[in-house]
Amino acid sequence: MTREMKIEAAVERYLKERKPEVSDSTHRNHKYALKHFVEWTDKVGLEDVSNLDGFHLHDFKIHRRENGGINEVTLYNNLSTVRVFIRWLESMEVVESGLAENMILPNPDDDARDDLIRPDTAEEIFEYLEKFEYATLRHSLFAVLWDTGFRLGTVRALDVDDYHTDERYLEVHHRPETGTPLKNKAKAERQVNLHKWVCEVLSDYIKIHRDSVTDEYGREPLFTSQHGRPASSNLRANINTVTRPCDYTGECPHNRDIEGCEATIRQKAQRCPSSVPPHAIRRSAITAWLNEGHNKELLSDRMNVSTKTLEKHYDARTLDEKRELRAKSFDMDN
Repeated sequence: MTREMKIEAAVERYLKERKPEVSDSTHRNHKYALKHFVEWTDKVGLEDVSNLDGFHLHDFKIHRRENGGINEVTLYNNLSTVRVFIRWLESMEVVESGLAENMILPNPDDDARDDLIRPDTAEEIFEYLEKFEYATLRHSLFAVLWDTGFRLGTVRALDVDDYHTDERYLEVHHRPETGTPLKNKAKAERQVNLHKWVCEVLSDYIKIHRDSVTDEYGREPLFTSQHGRPASSNLRANINTVTRPCDYTGECPHNRDIEGCEATIRQKAQRCPSSVPPHAIRRSAITAWLNEGHNKELLSDRMNVSTKTLEKHYDARTLDEKRELRAKSFDMDN
């Protein structure tokens, strides 16, 4: 049974409780967003907060979008704050459980998404992983993807026996009969060298964190879940989560309230404008290798992509970066 409470009184109580728990700027943001919420509920005649339902929250979102004079990012931030408030109401048993989780927030910034991880950003991620998640699945998976530029299907297809520790390389096989086909089939089969530091992480992952399991075909996958070979969605979620800035820096570059941001939920990590999918790691890795001046023909073999496709879809270097690389190659400093 829910408790009756005036909406304005509920907001005042919530803000008073949160004040010692959050920063001054966060508290101001919450106060600002909830002020508009209270004004809207007063306008539509909603007095008792226990009567709040999903239709009310949807109507408030439409009201803010059409009458608030704000962009989608601000709308997202406002609604995230309201959702944190709703969760507090649920904990106080003032509204029905599940109301906050069912809120549908806008997804701003899609057009602005760069989908590229620069080497300095990758370094930040690795520093975090090495300090707090050394040799975990996320650490070893990100390391292999960054070093090899593998497609997601390729890294999922790897078995423990495909990793050659002493020679420091991974062997890629097309095995459609046992559930791991490759995009380019047999043409994608190859041996890919690994940097020594990647091998150290991968070897420790196998020793410490890899689940001792087999898949449904009796094979021993390199990257695992508790139930065997992980689904592609599982691996994708690991990359989406580890590339969120709030995950490896503790801060949000998009001025979102981290506590209320739905992208902090693992299943919705892709809603963070800065998170990237595994294929973006592939593009980022290829770009990084190109910026180091590596031969395109050799790189196309390593990445299993034609030089034409590599230049058209994977070379994300800027004109400045290309010019600087040419200057270095031609020894223009002399």
